[in-house]
Amino acid sequence: MLVLQNLEITGSGISFQDKHGKKLTLGNAASKILNRFYNYYLDFSLFVIHLVTLHVPIWTIRKAVLQSAGVTIGSGSVIHMGAKFFDPKGVTVGEDSMLGDRIFLDGREKLTIGSHVDIASEVMIYNSEHDLSAQDFHAVNGAVTIEDYVFIGPRAIILPGVTISKGAVVAAGAVVTKDVPAFTMVGGVPAKVIGERKLKKLSYRLGRARLFQ
Repeated sequence: MLVLQNLEITGSGISFQDKHGKKLTLGNAASKILNRFYNYYLDFSLFVIHLVTLHVPIWTIRKAVLQSAGVTIGSGSVIHMGAKFFDPKGVTVGEDSMLGDRIFLDGREKLTIGSHVDIASEVMIYNSEHDLSAQDFHAVNGAVTIEDYVFIGPRAIILPGVTISKGAVVAAGAVVTKDVPAFTMVGGVPAKVIGERKLKKLSYRLGRARLFQ
């Protein structure tokens, strides 16, 4: 008997198993093999995309590359240098939104960012996480929605399944684990309500992005 990773060869034939040692049908094994090669392709694509987002200081070039990768970007919006992604096809950005440098945008589930949204540097937005109570530690996805006129401070973290409603403010360093009501200010770990945005009739525009960033 010869046993390789995920493959067992015996006198009676070949059998497959997953990483937990569970036996797989030929169809399931073929599906996993195809998925593995797709992930290799996706990893290489992300490598190329990140070469551009990390090192090219011209937004028009970065925008063209991101749009070709599947990111939807509205008129007047900018994603500054250093942005990294998981599966860009799941990311949508509205109009006149500014996304800061070195942010992380998770597109494995739908990530929708509205218009006139200001996201500061090094913000991380996730829409997939592991189920800590599951025997196989599988991933659980949850779409993230950030509505119009939201401000998210530096190094905040947004976790899967969260909706940040119109005009809300997330303080620097906050970890948002649940929905944030409209015009609410939240901060802390986990984020809790710390105030309210007084101005409700918002109509400002964020203006142009900084050159070469």
